This record gives sequence, C-alpha cells and structure tokens, in this order.
Amino acid sequence: MIRSHILVCGGTGCTSNKSQQVVAALNEELKSQKLDNEVKVILTGCFGLCANGPIVVVYPEGACYNHVTVEDVKEIVNEHILKGRIVTRLLHVEDHETKEKVLSLNDTQFMKKQVRVALRNCGVIDPENIEEYIGVDGYQALAKALTQMTPDEVIETISKSGLRGRGGAGFPTGTKWKFAQNSKNDVKYVCCNADEGDPGAFMDRSVLEGDPHCVIEAMAIAGYAIGSNQGYIYIRAEYPIAVSRLQKAIEDAKAYGLIGKNILNTGFDFDLEIRLGAGAFVCGEETALMTSIEGKRGEPNPRPPFPAVKGLFGKPTILNNVETYANIARIVYNGPEWFSSMGTEKSKGTKVFALGGKIVNTGLVEIPMGTTLREIVFDIGGGIPNGKKFKAAQTGGPSGGCIPTEHLDTPIDYDNLISIGSMMGSGGLIVMDEDNIAKFFLEFTVDESCGKCTPCRIGNRRLLEYLNKVTKGTATMEDLDEMEKLCYYIKDNSLCGLGQTAPNPVLSTIKYFRDEYEAHIKEHRCPARVCKALLRYEINPDKCVGCTLCKRNCPVNAISGEVKKAHHIDQNKCIKCGLCMDNCKFGAISKK
Repeated sequence: MIRSHILVCGGTGCTSNKSQQVVAALNEELKSQKLDNEVKVILTGCFGLCANGPIVVVYPEGACYNHVTVEDVKEIVNEHILKGRIVTRLLHVEDHETKEKVLSLNDTQFMKKQVRVALRNCGVIDPENIEEYIGVDGYQALAKALTQMTPDEVIETISKSGLRGRGGAGFPTGTKWKFAQNSKNDVKYVCCNADEGDPGAFMDRSVLEGDPHCVIEAMAIAGYAIGSNQGYIYIRAEYPIAVSRLQKAIEDAKAYGLIGKNILNTGFDFDLEIRLGAGAFVCGEETALMTSIEGKRGEPNPRPPFPAVKGLFGKPTILNNVETYANIARIVYNGPEWFSSMGTEKSKGTKVFALGGKIVNTGLVEIPMGTTLREIVFDIGGGIPNGKKFKAAQTGGPSGGCIPTEHLDTPIDYDNLISIGSMMGSGGLIVMDEDNIAKFFLEFTVDESCGKCTPCRIGNRRLLEYLNKVTKGTATMEDLDEMEKLCYYIKDNSLCGLGQTAPNPVLSTIKYFRDEYEAHIKEHRCPARVCKALLRYEINPDKCVGCTLCKRNCPVNAISGEVKKAHHIDQNKCIKCGLCMDNCKFGAISKK
C-alpha cells in the first residue's frame, strides 16, 4: 500500500538542474531503506516557481522542498519519510529579511492570487500516465461532447464562455470554429500551434510537458465541432521533453480508444500527428505554420482567404495555440458560465504568463484576466531583486511593447494592453529594472524575418540601424523622427503579424522613455548605463587606495598609477569591459 507520494518537477528548467538525478537518487534511497513499496516517486510537470527548482513535493503533508540536490535526498528520506520531520531548511523562504518559511507551495504569495485552469494538472499528475489524467476527469468532456451534444452545441458553449485565442491576437475561439464549420468541404483540419518562438516564453512547452492529454482531448472536441477527422500539432524540435511526452500521450490515447477510429463507439473518427518545426519564429504565424506542415518553406501568405475557408492543403482549417486548447475541456465539462465568471467583461477566464527578467520569482503564473501588473510583479513575482526600482515590463515578446511604472495598476486584459501601446501576445512577461533598456527584440525580429515582404525585410533592418546610431551616440533628432515614421510604415505595409508588430517595442519605448532617447542624442549619455559606446569608467581619487588590483586586471593597460596612490583610467584606451570595477574592493570605480 502506498502511504506517501513524492512528486518531482520534470519540466525543462528543473531537468536542466538535474531533477531526474534526484528522482534516481530517491528511488535508490527508498529501495535501500525497504520503502519502495510504500512510497512512490513521480516525475511530474512544472510546479510554476521555476526560480526555486528543482522542486520536490512530499504528500500527504504537501511539503514543498526547493533547490533540491542529490545530496539532499538522504535527509528527505531519513527525516521526512522515516521520522515524519519536515526538512525546514529546504522550504520556500517567503521573506528574506525575516527568514519566514512556508510549508506548502499553495500557501506562498506566489500562488495565492493564481487561478489554475490551463495549468490545472501541471505538477499534479504524471504526464506519461493516461490513467492519472483520466483520474482527474480527463476525457470526460470529450465523452460529453460526443454523446450529449451536437457540434453546434459545442461551438455555442465555447462562444458563450467568451474564450479568446491565447496565441496573441485574442480572436474569439467560438467564432473561428463556426467559420470552419460553415465551410463546406469533405476534408477539414484541426491544427495546434506549439511553436512558441517568443524569447522568454515557455507557457505552451510547460503545458505539453505537464499535461499533454488536455490538448489531445481538446483537439478531438474541436474536430467533432467543425467536422474534421485529422489534426496536426506543430511543435518546435527544440522541445524534446514536450515532444516525447506528447508522442506517448497520443499513442496511449489511441490504445485506449480515445482518438482514432470510432471513438467511444460513437462513429466519430479523429487522428493526430506531430510535425516538428525547425525554430523559425515566422512559423508561429498561422499561414506560415500551415505552409511548413505541408513541407514547404515557412512563409506567410496574404489573407483572405482565411484558413477557416482555405488553410492546410487548401482545406478549411482551424488553428489554436496550446493554451487555448488547454481551456477547452474544462469549458465543455463545467459549462460556459463557469469560465465566463472569471476575468473581465471583454476578456474572460485566466491567462498564463512566463514571468522572467529582473524579478525575484521567475516562473509560470496563471492569473484571472483583470489582475493588475503591480499584483503580478510585486505580489506574485516578489518584486525586483537587489533593491532596484521597477522600470518597465515587456509583454507580448517581440510583438509587444513596454509598460512603464505609470501603468502598473492597469488591469491586464486584451483591450487594456492595446490601449497603452502593448499587447497580450502569447504570454511572455519580461520585467526590467532601472538599469535596463531593450534593443534585443528588434534584433530578434530582423534575424527572424522570412524576407518575403520588403517592409519587414528591409524596413526593420533600417530601423535597427537607426537604433544602433542612438546607442552609439551618433544619431540626430531628425533620425528619431525618421524612426517613428518608419515604424508606422512597417506596421501598415508588412505582410504578416511578425512585421506588423515588430516596431512595437521601439514605438512604446519612444513614447514612454523619449527623454532617454534624447539623452543619447543630445548629451551622448546613456541614463540606463548599458550602451557601451557611451559608458565611462572613472576612479574616485578619494576612495582609491592604490592597491593596483584594477591596473593588474585591465586587459589593455588603460589604467596608470603608483602603489598607494590614486589611479587613473585613460578613456582613449579603455574598452569598457568593466573588469576594473569588478575587481575593485573599495568601491572606488564607478560607471557613468
């Protein structure tokens, strides 16, 4: 009889921190203590608090252990499993000043304001065991749809719920399905976008790693609703754990008769296949994704016709992302009113964010629509580390924009974000502190442009050239005006969403941080102190004791001075590497 379960995070982040070695060590230690028949170790999905990984949770107590290593295993087994004593040193530290610790992950500030719908089973079940998914009402929604509902009723349920696409555009899911259902054709397709190319985004990956069956079930429901018998999941090859678990889940679902021929003896057939992407960001755009599935170069096509009329292989197709599908089964099972009771008037339900950047609690969070950015950053995220100030948050990845301090109390939903110059995107949320200003996203979109249309291929490269002039201190105010004009031209004339949204980070930073742009141009100064060409490292003669440590570590001999006398940096020789400042033990060197 199993008296205790030990759940270990098997997501990509914790796996990279050797969580699988922790599992092996736990099994070995339990066997040596003759406890392997009483205690079961389960490799599960992401718990969410990635900053504390690898995470191990011991039930029935629910004790959540953080930063667990192989060396901690003996103590966990000997103290907790054998003696019933909580290993307090491994618990989550809620307050670093008071050293307050929390037993259960659900009792942390990180979790208290979260509502898990898409992530409901991540960190709860074994993603490679279909029976555990069935045990938490898995495939009940599919059974309900096939035996108790007509296709029209399924689509009406999704429409009434108010679910909007979680891939970024926020188009009503029910409306998209209705368009495809109304398209007359003997062959239709259901596609899932699991490409997830935004830097810093790992929402879809985590769902597929922790709960792959929820996507399979949802796609089968979608197939029934629109009259499709074939689905494709397009996932990037760089997600090996997700691909492996998804493939096993598809095989198990077929073996249990939950996809394939004559599902649940209802006469409905639906099959699924995986297609691997090669990491092209543009293949996150729906028409480029379908072109790639067809075996062609992933390039977008003009719309109309829209995929619901002419999509994959020229047939009516619906495409939703992983998070959108992750909500479907719960909506069908619980009813549309349950889902629409969460969120705001125009943005129902919850949203998953990958919270990263300059934040204490890096991780995966799911919050009701309408939660403010302040709550996400300071209550859930734990605030900015090292006493720094919040400067801005970038939502929507390369397609989004910066949200500055003045909008910290803006409720997060589709319409509010657009009104302040940003967008929801797929859910990446990068926090920046007072020392940051972003150029990375534009470089990313320039690299990822497929090159099919001139506004994106050439326009974004010209825009990056202007931005580089700003960071080098060689731009003029006329250049700044030209940057804004070019941004709007690219937005209005690019073929697909990649080009149309690429200027957003530049436009939003010009809008909210124009004074910093002007400081670069007029004063040749970088207020954020990150533009290398505008930096100066200076030695304060009143603090310098002449230890010569900075001089000895300078790779270009730019520092002069005698022992026990103040030193000096030759700005003409200095390459701004920062080694002098890193090695100074007296705080005598500053960056200006």
